[in-house]
Amino acid sequence: MNHSSRSGFVLDRRRFLASLGAAGSATALSALPAGALVAAEAGSRPRPSPAQLAWQREELSLFVHFGINTFTDREWGTGEEDPKLFAPAALDARQWVQVAKAAGFRSLVLTAKHHDGFCLWPSATTTHSVASSPWRDGKGDLVREFVDACRDAGLRAGLYLSPWDRNHPSYGQGRAYNDIYIAQLTELLGHYGPLSEVWFDGANGEGPNGKRQTYDWPRIHATVRRLQPDAVMFSDAGPDVRWVGNESGSAGATNWSPVDPARVPAPGAGDPWTIEALQQGDPDGAVWRPAETDVSIRPGWFWHAHESDKVRTPENLLGLYFNSVGRNSKLLLNVPPNRDGLLDAPDVAALQGFHARKSALFAHDLLRGARVRASGGRDAEAVLDPDPDRNWQADPDARSGWLEFYLPAPVRFDVIRVAEAIAHGQHIAAWRVQLHTGSAWRTLSWGNTLGYCRLARIAPVLGQRLRLLIDFAYEAPRIAQVSLFRDPGAVAPIARPDDHSDAD
Repeated sequence: MNHSSRSGFVLDRRRFLASLGAAGSATALSALPAGALVAAEAGSRPRPSPAQLAWQREELSLFVHFGINTFTDREWGTGEEDPKLFAPAALDARQWVQVAKAAGFRSLVLTAKHHDGFCLWPSATTTHSVASSPWRDGKGDLVREFVDACRDAGLRAGLYLSPWDRNHPSYGQGRAYNDIYIAQLTELLGHYGPLSEVWFDGANGEGPNGKRQTYDWPRIHATVRRLQPDAVMFSDAGPDVRWVGNESGSAGATNWSPVDPARVPAPGAGDPWTIEALQQGDPDGAVWRPAETDVSIRPGWFWHAHESDKVRTPENLLGLYFNSVGRNSKLLLNVPPNRDGLLDAPDVAALQGFHARKSALFAHDLLRGARVRASGGRDAEAVLDPDPDRNWQADPDARSGWLEFYLPAPVRFDVIRVAEAIAHGQHIAAWRVQLHTGSAWRTLSWGNTLGYCRLARIAPVLGQRLRLLIDFAYEAPRIAQVSLFRDPGAVAPIARPDDHSDAD
């Protein structure tokens, strides 16, 4: 992640796996979800694994950056911090989880270890952990409290284990550190029950004159597959979930879940064509690797008192939702606990406001009750059913088609939602939504990809007869849902979702 410390030293996350080099491509292929490589070899378009599908249908996940940096007011720790600094007075992981659940989030990801090497569980690999802190009298295990709180609330838990470790003396010693990292990973993946996501980022090394470590990614991926076969792995180059290419909260307007692994041959590249590949995916991609959009509710990733007046507004968070979930991605929103170990009041208020705005906007699907006609295929009425496993399927040999809707009375709307049935793959490459004016069809919104969800804002319009045109698809189109909404809060221009200035 592009974490900036107060000293101004900035991490280039694009260095992720840079030391891996060409081995990255082989790793990506060897660590594919079960069935993905078979589908590609058989010549058919890739589809999500059950784990990838469940991951994307969650839509919202809360990232929790918490650790020694919280108490030193840094984004990056040095690894030399005294564990006694870690002393949250009222830490309650249940509060984090309850706030997340009330705001509509379905999973959380915890920074079990950041670059400073401080472990939030009592690891046998180091004394630089909560076991050496005054918290819980040195007998605490925050990873345990976190996963238990998630499961008690019916939410799924994920963990982030930084490969960079600025504390452990074996870092930079090749196999010796890789053994330590695998041991830490084994502790996390083997002792805390099922996890939904294992998150890896690009931290590597101390700079040009410092330690450098070549990570054994094939071994790392194999360890995850063995101990957590139902978890998805995130990194720039997957193997299951890819970085979206920025940390501003915006997926590409064109965003394919299939990718060509060769377009990111050495993960960590920062050139424009690699960023474009991460943003857009590839319609001819051989593997399914959907994009995750990670962004923080504050300017920094860890909590800082001086940023409490810069928390994103509910309207800003709604914009993030439109530009991530509404562009075939998943939103991973970072909300860092404060020094007491609780989500801070401004952040909680912003999440509550976001949930209220989102719930009000999507409360009533104005297209319900419409009559539906289709260009062919079967089960056209399924697109009015919120069940994502029901869908309209065009004729098997069709590469285009249309759905037409006629409402009992005109409705006023300004938001359109269209969802492809991605359990069967992502195929649609060009679409339009049109309104019949009484004499002709007028295009209201159009685009390239749909995927899991496409949300489009338009100027408020009154309409009774509409149609969705699929101009081109790589295989027979399948549409899971078409919906119309009226945003009761859209009374002012929407601020850019990557701009914090509206919270100043």
